[in-house]
Amino acid sequence: MEGNNAIGSTAQSASVPASSPCGVGTLGCHLARRLVQIGVKDVFSVPGDFNLTLLDHLIAEPELNLIGCCNELNAGYAADGYARAKGVGACVVTFTVGGLSVLNAIAGAYSENLPVICIVGGPNSNDYGTNRILHHTIGLPDFSQELRCFQTVTCSQAVVNNLDDAHELIDTAISTALKESKPVYISIGCNLPGIPHPTFAREPVPFYLAPKVSNQLGLEAAVEAAAEFLNKSVKPVIVGGPKVRVGKAQKTFVELADACGYPLAVMPSGKGLVPEHHPSFIGTYWGAVSSSFCGEIVESADAYVFVGPIFNDYSSVGYSLLIKKEKLIVVEPNRVTIGNGPSFGWVFMTDFLSALAKKLKKNTTALENHHRIYVPPGVALKREKDELLRVNILFKHIQEMLSGNTAVIAETGDSWFNCQKLNLPENCGFEFQMQYGSIGWSVGATLGYAQAAKDKRIIACIGDGSFQVTAQDISTMIRCAQKNIIFLINNGGYTIEVEIHDGPYNVIKNWDYTGLVNAIHNGEGKCWTAKVKTEEDLTEAIATATSTHKDSLCFIEVFVHKDDTSKELLEWGSRVSAANSRPPNPQ
Repeated sequence: MEGNNAIGSTAQSASVPASSPCGVGTLGCHLARRLVQIGVKDVFSVPGDFNLTLLDHLIAEPELNLIGCCNELNAGYAADGYARAKGVGACVVTFTVGGLSVLNAIAGAYSENLPVICIVGGPNSNDYGTNRILHHTIGLPDFSQELRCFQTVTCSQAVVNNLDDAHELIDTAISTALKESKPVYISIGCNLPGIPHPTFAREPVPFYLAPKVSNQLGLEAAVEAAAEFLNKSVKPVIVGGPKVRVGKAQKTFVELADACGYPLAVMPSGKGLVPEHHPSFIGTYWGAVSSSFCGEIVESADAYVFVGPIFNDYSSVGYSLLIKKEKLIVVEPNRVTIGNGPSFGWVFMTDFLSALAKKLKKNTTALENHHRIYVPPGVALKREKDELLRVNILFKHIQEMLSGNTAVIAETGDSWFNCQKLNLPENCGFEFQMQYGSIGWSVGATLGYAQAAKDKRIIACIGDGSFQVTAQDISTMIRCAQKNIIFLINNGGYTIEVEIHDGPYNVIKNWDYTGLVNAIHNGEGKCWTAKVKTEEDLTEAIATATSTHKDSLCFIEVFVHKDDTSKELLEWGSRVSAANSRPPNPQ
């Protein structure tokens, strides 16, 4: 995956002539070069008076493209999407009003283990330690409010208000983001970016991130214990989770699957990280809403290896997974736990999977059992003439659009469940935000992912309620000449909330969505819209989007019945509702 290479490339030099237009010798130039060196080519920003001088220096860096977004929340979501495709992302906002606006997106990146460099233009360095009250604050002479907010959603924070230690603070924060695979916060005093300083007197030497090496004795003990545990089991399985990305273990995961012959499943939040064209792949393991015959094989196994899992109330379908701890091996990015114990620390995922692959006996018992019981999914019932388009028909057509040159972005909502059922061809990307589940995430994430993965056409599936939160940055997609295909699913409300707990608050005001996008387009750039109500309309729209308008942003508004949902959402919603409504434990 591109992301793995991007972070690994921090050790590579990216030379720039001494006469670089950004002005070698300044903090602004140093930061710009650092971003380029770690793989960031696009920075998502919203200007404000505290960051304008810094933006001048970022613009002056020839290898950096500054992308202005409509609001800070979308700039943060775009950096999140960019990091998913490229391995690291960056956004620049202004002090407090911008910082607190982007905070939600940075929290989401933290929950999803994405290295995002969040840069804030801060107050003039002379104002620190004074009793002055500044604009863009809450009216107190305390400039630490923004910093305190970011401390809980970033792994490192740097407040640069002195040039003497700026070099160290910036480099420490950026390298920490890459090592921890989490966002960081860097505040730069608004008067500092253009001032020369001896620490920035030369082209920055690319810092080298030393590879993490497992404790050899711990690794050997973990592999021996796991191999003994698995080799005596009858029908073991492997399940990939979202932290496979953090562990940079996609290749070694496949190496293990090839060697052992166990059935290979994926947790919903790990979809896209595990190759679905692999001969041992059996589907998504999501408890009661798993792919057909996948949940049964996983939960009936006598041993399961979960690689990089996150078990929360959503991924466990309201804590209803039938997984027994004594049969479970959990492989974290830096730890392995076998059954109820033992646990081995400082054992890294890639080292462990690669070594374990060499110790396991081939065992295809569970895979053969899956082949025996598997019945292919049924086809959608024949539709009536002029019948309103059904969601399952929509996704049948989206399935036919997928290839190695596409990527799917699934918004929080019923698109989670419908997109889980898509079979991803080799090299087809897939992203959604399951841990944080912030509605509206997909608009900014699509912008960022498309900017990073220019070799792919992005297919985004977004519900109407989510779209209303972040719709503005369709404008930025058009400015960037992106050719995304957006399916806006208009069912009149927050359908995922309806299935958890219904009420009048789940009904939203209907918009003329194509009319809105046409107004945003305003004749500038390439954009095409269509309204779709029947399967004939859909077939025609997809044909146009993939031929005549293959180089345009294509926005297809799909009208479906408000109660037309996946059966998985109905089941999941009732279980999550039950988990949410548990009464207090007796005191």
